[in-house]
Amino acid sequence: MRFEIMRLDDVDGTAVDSTVVDAASVNGIVRQAAAVGQRIYIRPAENAAS
Repeated sequence: MRFEIMRLDDVDGTAVDSTVVDAASVNGIVRQAAAVGQRIYIRPAENAAS
């Protein structure tokens, strides 16, 4: 399964950029974001079959 991860602006919460990753990569990205206090939003990628 693939997920879209969006980095959010610290002030207003709007998406600054996004990337699509496989499920195995999500944990590392979440840990990295938590370590630096970065806000992210994760959702299943629209085309999960890709």
